[in-house]
Amino acid sequence: MRGFASDNYAGVHPEVLAAVGRANVDHEPAYGDDSWTARLKGLVRAEFGEQAEAFPVFNGTGANVLALQALLPPWGAVICAESAHIHQDEGGAPERIAHTKLYAVPTEDGKLTPELIDLQAHGIGFVHRAQPAVVEIAQVTELGTVYTAEEVRAVTDHAHSLGMSVYMDGARLANAAAALRASLRSFTTDAGVDVISFGGTKNGALGAEMVVVLNPDAVLSGPGGRRQESAAQALGYLRKSSMQLSSKMRFVSAQLVALLTDELWLRSARHANAMAARLAAGTGTLDGVTLTQTPQANQVLAVLDPTVAAAVRADYPFYDWDEPRNEVRWMTSWDTTEQDVDGFVSALSAALSAPRV
Repeated sequence: MRGFASDNYAGVHPEVLAAVGRANVDHEPAYGDDSWTARLKGLVRAEFGEQAEAFPVFNGTGANVLALQALLPPWGAVICAESAHIHQDEGGAPERIAHTKLYAVPTEDGKLTPELIDLQAHGIGFVHRAQPAVVEIAQVTELGTVYTAEEVRAVTDHAHSLGMSVYMDGARLANAAAALRASLRSFTTDAGVDVISFGGTKNGALGAEMVVVLNPDAVLSGPGGRRQESAAQALGYLRKSSMQLSSKMRFVSAQLVALLTDELWLRSARHANAMAARLAAGTGTLDGVTLTQTPQANQVLAVLDPTVAAAVRADYPFYDWDEPRNEVRWMTSWDTTEQDVDGFVSALSAALSAPRV
């Protein structure tokens, strides 16, 4: 089966599997004191700066919740896009586990701006309102759009001027870098982001993500606003209490080491993006298909007749995105081939041409 439902459908990249095999030798200290995690930390510093501190975790939901916990005071709230993954697709985990309030802002393209942040950045000092403390942005956004480094800097400068931290959900950070033709550091560390997640699972890993603290001055506020633990110090405790601390961490770290070695992360993301561009080019000209966003990474959104969608799904699974408007989502991955894309376009074209009862 070949599908376009999610980049999570793809298998594990052979180079990642090989790294896990190499890590499966002899004994290593547990809970992150192993040689693979030490190597990973060095690779992360090389990508994001010497100040960067990496915390491998199991999954993206865990990364998001941990990062927010590390930046939020007990009375704090998060400003995010209405389409944000933490708002729409985490099953309430930020609210249930991080015990935070999400202030969701409608956007046209999934991206926040200083002006949009201001729609919720108010009530400071008003005890009856959860206090805006973190601005969350995603790279790539849930609508498949990508922030430029300049756009990120505008968000971080504004958030910091208001006393808020900035967290970037980087489940598809590699795809964003490939789309921007830029280094990971250029639109994260150098653009003023405090904490990020780095997604591995959607980019060829078996199951590996990490939280990376970019700003060593980012702190978790204590009662009365007193500075307590740094975000990095807090994460050391939070990762355990949130059930994201792997005992055999070398096998999680080995996957991320593989991705960060010889730019495997970038090679895989470039390929996935290129396949999405091919998919958009092939479907965008078909009568009966309306692309709703200009694809920038590895996602294509389109309006499609539900009958046609059902017919194509028999061979190529994909998800509905916005059912009331008949919008669907097509995702490409590191292992999507040109033949996969061309076969899908042919199947879609045939379904569009078939008589409908």
